Amino acid sequence: MAASDTTTDESLYPIAVLIDELKNEDVQLRLNSIKKLSTIALALGVERTRIELIPFLTDTIYDEDEVLLALAEQLGSFTPLVGGPEHVHCLLSPLESLATVEETVVRDKAVESLRTISAQHSPSDLEAHFVPLVTRLASGDWFTSRTSACGLFSVCYPRVNPTFKADLRTHFRNLCQDDTPMVRRAAASKLGEFAKVVEVEFLKSDLIPMFVNLAQDEQDSVRLLAVEACVSIASILQQEDVEQLVMPTLRQCSGDQSWRVRYMVADKFTELQKAVGTDITKQDLVPAFQTLLKDTEAEVRAAAAHKVKDFCQSLDPYQREHIIMNSILPVVKELVADPNTHVKSALASVIMGLSPILGKHNTIEHLLPLFLTQLKDECPEVRLNIISNLDCVNEVIGIQQLSQSLLPAIVELAEDSKWRVRLAIIEYMPLLAGQLGVEFFDEKLNALCMTWLVDHVYAIREAATLNLKKLVEKFGPEWAQKTVIPKVLAMSRDQNYLHRMTCLFCINVLAEACGQDVTVKLMLPTVTAMAGDKVANVRFNVAKTLQKISPILDPVTISMQVKPVLDRLNGDTDVDVKYFASEAIAGIAGQEKH
Repeated sequence: MAASDTTTDESLYPIAVLIDELKNEDVQLRLNSIKKLSTIALALGVERTRIELIPFLTDTIYDEDEVLLALAEQLGSFTPLVGGPEHVHCLLSPLESLATVEETVVRDKAVESLRTISAQHSPSDLEAHFVPLVTRLASGDWFTSRTSACGLFSVCYPRVNPTFKADLRTHFRNLCQDDTPMVRRAAASKLGEFAKVVEVEFLKSDLIPMFVNLAQDEQDSVRLLAVEACVSIASILQQEDVEQLVMPTLRQCSGDQSWRVRYMVADKFTELQKAVGTDITKQDLVPAFQTLLKDTEAEVRAAAAHKVKDFCQSLDPYQREHIIMNSILPVVKELVADPNTHVKSALASVIMGLSPILGKHNTIEHLLPLFLTQLKDECPEVRLNIISNLDCVNEVIGIQQLSQSLLPAIVELAEDSKWRVRLAIIEYMPLLAGQLGVEFFDEKLNALCMTWLVDHVYAIREAATLNLKKLVEKFGPEWAQKTVIPKVLAMSRDQNYLHRMTCLFCINVLAEACGQDVTVKLMLPTVTAMAGDKVANVRFNVAKTLQKISPILDPVTISMQVKPVLDRLNGDTDVDVKYFASEAIAGIAGQEKH
């Protein structure tokens, strides 16, 4: 601290307070002071921030992890506060210390901030300050510093001279061969992004041998990260180089003894497909995909099954149908009867997408039997995934082909013992109704929709009322008058008061969808009659319903039919009924003013 600035120099005050707070026993106080760093730096000015604040922060990096995390984050946006790009290198020292601490989250944040400020260095500053930092971290005694170094190569490599570049490549190669698995893992995870900035000749001579080694590492956690790098490397190289340099390793990974590595290949499969091009896809990836779809581990089969549609979509259009019919579909047929529900569910979520690719004839002949098998699957998720993706099949073949076998599956789901399954099928009902058409719906599904209104679970009854509204919007008020409204109004005379309340909830949503005429003629008389119900819960819901439907009623109806009922309810013996009646009266009066 500058001792000469005695007297009551207020510019000293912020740093003094900061020192006090950073030495305080209370972690929260220390954390708060770190979060105010930018304010303190502004008060100090750029020179004193560089000379006093940054060295002080560098010396105090022995704290709780959350304080260090906040500090690492703050320093990433500190460049303007130390005087701009020409002085940015003074931030490297505290960030270097933070990049070596034990806690991974702090190190990662420090690396993130270092990557941010690397862009603000000039090439000469990168060579003078940043590259030496990367070198120190890469050759540090502790694995923590070496793992942090892995994330810094790609940001400085493109902007330094060839001598420094060669040095960086050597250090990266050493990290790829490090004794500690954590370091090799970090190097493998950053190999792809480093490959994108290295010149192609050095990519072939330096990085690809590292990639091959990492893909054969004794630790499967390292090998699976090499698969990610494979995507980046393959997308940079020419076709013949991919075949020669990358494919042997990829073939080996797709048959790796560890399921985690095979899972990663399956998960990245469509990205690999785009990177290697159509020729290699046909020659190598199609057989590999077949193998992954038949894998012994369910997780691998499920990951591959998720990719079926995207993989088929990206095949060469001229050979697509032939490849799917001869190589992919036979395996998919086996997966439909897979013993694992996750695999079947994953397949069911994408299999319908094959319809538009294969066309009407193939869909009817080959895919329909598979869809129908899945619609009868004992797992509700599989059946739901099929039903929710019906629209793309409908576009290709029309719903009539499906309807005969579709219906039993829908009825089964609608009566499933798990209420969440029933709820899900209700949500698909408007979609199905639109696809099946009004006649088919009335004949087969209308009764089902009415059954849900008296379900013993409230969430089902609530969803069923909203479902009715969507159906009326789809089929129109005339359809509602004929098929829905009579059944809803009949519920007002039900013995169970919950069903009588459901009648009111239905009227709440149907009034808006059906319009004024239908509401006044058909529904309002039922609501007003229910005002004399013996159950208070029903009576106060009558008040709520009258308020809800009043915006679509004409003033004469409100004054002649609605207000007298509400006035009567306002004098009810039950306090809740009185409360909701008075609320409704006030609400309607407010609407009339507007």
